Amino acid sequence: MAKGSLPAIFIDGEAGTTGLGIRQRLEALPGIQLRSIDPERRKDPEAKRALMADVDLVVLCLPDAAAKEAAAMAASLGKDAPKLLDASTAHRVDPDWAFGFPELNPAQAAKIAAAQNVANPGCYPTGGIALLRPLVDAGLIPADHPITVNAVSGYSGGGKAMIEGYEAGTSPAFELYGLGLEHKHLPELQLYSTLTRRPIFVPSVGNYRQGMLVSIPLHLDTLPGTPKASQLEAALAAHYAGSEWVKVVPTAGNAKLEPEALNDTNAMELRVFGNDDRHQAVLVARLDNLGKGASGAAVQNIRIMLNLQAHQAAAA
Repeated sequence: MAKGSLPAIFIDGEAGTTGLGIRQRLEALPGIQLRSIDPERRKDPEAKRALMADVDLVVLCLPDAAAKEAAAMAASLGKDAPKLLDASTAHRVDPDWAFGFPELNPAQAAKIAAAQNVANPGCYPTGGIALLRPLVDAGLIPADHPITVNAVSGYSGGGKAMIEGYEAGTSPAFELYGLGLEHKHLPELQLYSTLTRRPIFVPSVGNYRQGMLVSIPLHLDTLPGTPKASQLEAALAAHYAGSEWVKVVPTAGNAKLEPEALNDTNAMELRVFGNDDRHQAVLVARLDNLGKGASGAAVQNIRIMLNLQAHQAAAA
C-alpha cells in the first residue's frame, strides 16, 4: 500500500492547533514517515503537488476553501493521488467522502479503511452523534423528534483569535454563541444522527483551554413507550460494547460533571442522567475537543486508513 518502505504522511496546515496536535500524536507512532514542505516553498502549488504525489496520505488542516482546493489538486494526480483526511468542515456531508467516526455503526470502520477520502468529524457533532445515532437506530428516539443539543467547549476549539483573547484575559468567563442557529456543525449533526427534523444547537465556550460536554435533554413521556433512563443507557452500552475509545459510564447517583477529565486523550464517555418519576433524562458526552474532537480522532482514522497496526506488526 505504501509508496515507500514506510507509509508517508504530509500534514497540510501543520502549524495550526489541530495540525500541531496531529503531528505530536503521529510522532509517537513507530513505522511511519512525516513529510513537510520546505518553509520557503510553503505557498508554492507545484511543491505541494509534488509532495502529495510522493506520500500515502495527506491530512488537510486548512480553512474550508483551501481544503477544497487541496482536494482538487490531489484528485488531479490520478493514480498517484494520496488518501486524504480532511479536518475542515468542507467535506463532512459530501456523499463521496467517508465520515470519520468509526463508532458510527458496525460497518463504518471498514468504510473508512476502504475510502480514498475521509472527513474528520467536528468536535461538537462527535458528542451529539455518539449520543443520538444509537438511540434513533434502536427506535427509542423518533427521527423527527424535536431535539436540542447544548454544549460547552474550552476556548482552544475557537481558533486563533479566540485563543488569543482568552489567554490575554480580554474575553468573558463564559458565553453562548451561534445564536443565529446556523452553526456550521449542524448539517453533519443532523445527517449522521439520521434526524429528519433539524435540531436546535446551542454551543458555548468557557474560560478554560480544552475539554467538552455535549448534553441533550429529553422528556421521556414524549418518546414512544415512555422509556426509562436505564433503557437509553442500555441501548448506548449495546452499541458501544467492545469499543476502544467510547465508553458508556453509569451515573451512580452523581449529579455533577466537569469537562476536563479526558483532556489529552482520544476517549469519550457517554452518560444518561435520569429521573424516571419526572419522565426526564439528560444525555451527556464528555470528550477532549482537541482529542476525540479533533487530533485524536484524526490519528484514529489515519491508523485505520493506512492499516497502521497491521503494518507496524509486520515491520516488528
